[in-house]
Amino acid sequence: MTYVGEPGSARRARPARALSAGAVLSVPVLAWPLVCAPAAQAAHGAPVPASAPAAPAERRIRDIQGGGHVSPLNGAAVTRVPGVVTALTGNGFWMQDPAPDRSDATSEGIFVFTRTRPSVAPGDAVRVDGRVSEFRAGGTRSAALSRTEIDATRTVLEARGVPLPPPVTLGPGGRRAPGSVIDGDDRGGPGRDAETGGRFDPVRDGLDFYESLEDMRVRVTDAVAVGPSRDGEIPVLPAGGAGAGVRTARGGVLERAADANPERVLLDDALAPLPAMNVGDRLPGAADGVLDYGFGAFRLLPTATPRRQDGGLARETTRPAGAGELAVATADLGGLSPDAPRERFAALAADLVEGLRSPDLVAITGLRDNSGAADDGTVAADQTVAELITAISAAGGPGYDWRSVPPRDNADGGEPGANDHAGFLFRTDRGLDFVDRPAGGPGGAPADGSAAPGSPDPAATPVKAVRDGSRGVRLSLSPGRIAPGDTAWSRTGKPVAGELTWQGTRIFVVAGKWYPRTGDDQPLFGRYQPPLRPTEWRREAQARVVAGFVRSVRALDRDANVIVAGDLNEQEFGGPVRTLAKGAGLRDLPAALPEKERYTAVSGGNARALDHVLLSPALARRPHEFDIVHRNAEFADRAGDHDPAVVRIDMTGGRRGADTGSGGTETGGDGTAGGGGNGERAG
Repeated sequence: MTYVGEPGSARRARPARALSAGAVLSVPVLAWPLVCAPAAQAAHGAPVPASAPAAPAERRIRDIQGGGHVSPLNGAAVTRVPGVVTALTGNGFWMQDPAPDRSDATSEGIFVFTRTRPSVAPGDAVRVDGRVSEFRAGGTRSAALSRTEIDATRTVLEARGVPLPPPVTLGPGGRRAPGSVIDGDDRGGPGRDAETGGRFDPVRDGLDFYESLEDMRVRVTDAVAVGPSRDGEIPVLPAGGAGAGVRTARGGVLERAADANPERVLLDDALAPLPAMNVGDRLPGAADGVLDYGFGAFRLLPTATPRRQDGGLARETTRPAGAGELAVATADLGGLSPDAPRERFAALAADLVEGLRSPDLVAITGLRDNSGAADDGTVAADQTVAELITAISAAGGPGYDWRSVPPRDNADGGEPGANDHAGFLFRTDRGLDFVDRPAGGPGGAPADGSAAPGSPDPAATPVKAVRDGSRGVRLSLSPGRIAPGDTAWSRTGKPVAGELTWQGTRIFVVAGKWYPRTGDDQPLFGRYQPPLRPTEWRREAQARVVAGFVRSVRALDRDANVIVAGDLNEQEFGGPVRTLAKGAGLRDLPAALPEKERYTAVSGGNARALDHVLLSPALARRPHEFDIVHRNAEFADRAGDHDPAVVRIDMTGGRRGADTGSGGTETGGDGTAGGGGNGERAG
């Protein structure tokens, strides 16, 4: 992790590895004076001459921190502020008052910014002169909270080897976090500034609770991981998770609409290395550190590496589909390209073969073009797919084929040059066939994904539902992109629709990935509460477009078999998913799972259902089983960030409660199958 200062400033840069609390320091020449009190001179050497000018009245740390998010002394000069050094980093140190008051509302710790590496050590009793400031990583417009600091001009060393103030224990037996980040008190509606509005209430607001402990020594005991190690962080629950919110079946904690789980504590490796951990792994005993804030979250920085105890979490597998069951899965490949290590291809292949038991159809998202992140004009992904299919065969899986519509270069958002694809992996040995109906007619498109001369550009040609006979429906293109020119898909991936047949029954499948959450979305523990999500409108618009397409199919055949699958970047209770489900008459399968099973991703320790499979009524009426197969999101050595999911639909017999509709194979005329296509295939 790296802290970045305000734009245009070299003020703050966290070093690659800061020193732990027990480290032995050399004493460099500093840009700020260190003055030794007589009792410490023998240990420290000759004092640095300094004559302090007249200074304001002596203040203590709690006076500087105050009972709020912004210091009541912000901008004021302070002198001889006493404290015991508790930890240090490359440009400053944390100190804490050894004589706290009885109020839990004011923090007794503070960060002292020194600009260069300090020569103090943990256990030093010091007095600090300087100016109080509020540092906000990302600049003044950032939605993050500020951190109260002293910009030091002088530090006086009074004694060495002073006992550190005892840490505050979090959780049962100590101070327990409130049940909500903000309890909806008088701070107003969404997006109101919690730093300047409403009352400060550490008892009811998790945001204020952690602010009241800012920069203090904090302890978690017998912590259990509720997310995997990621980017130097581990989310944990104190006391084995006692008293925490709704736990998942495998040891995590579930995020719900009104509960972001403030009881989670993020451990950060800024001061000491942390072990690699999976969900359910434990840190027996006590882990002590200082509570820091940066980049939208409070983080506990342990000052020593804790010991890991394996929780024994195993990767899941599902059962194979029966003879009459159609198995349709979703898998986000997380930016797979030929540049990825062979081990990653093997792990993803194992997810499909061992975990999902080789489903008939997989709605794929997050697959990059043949040149990966190289911005060289490449858009085709047939080499990426070919390597994946080869890895599947090596893992003992069946032969798979591929269909997709290559995007225009750099027109679908994401990393420049990556050109992420959505598409379909499918096997044909159990009765599933893909109906190829290209934009350019039977001649199809060139292998590199470009449009054939004189034919429409498949990346820009929208797929339509058209009547097929008196009662049936088919797609004008297969595969084809849904409304690629609609502004809802501006600078983001476009969903792909495909027409298939399963043992003679026609099925329509939509695969796609909706606009992701970005840095524009305000953090859960930020200054604006409740946080605004300005990217949500994009997903809401995309939901309406996909719902409109599904309605157009069902308008021609109300009993059409339609499946929408992919990474929608929204939870089941989110407005966009509900807009899609309600607007198209679909059933969202994750929403029907038991709550403790309802997640496909883990972010900061919050388990979330971001990947969805939705069925039209004709399919939802059939017996079906839906399973999220937990193989990635909970593991430090994961092949991707998302867990795959699979639905097995009993396709034997006719539809329950409906006629057989437009089932049947393509026979002649405009419905003739085959003849190549604009769909991308594995080479």
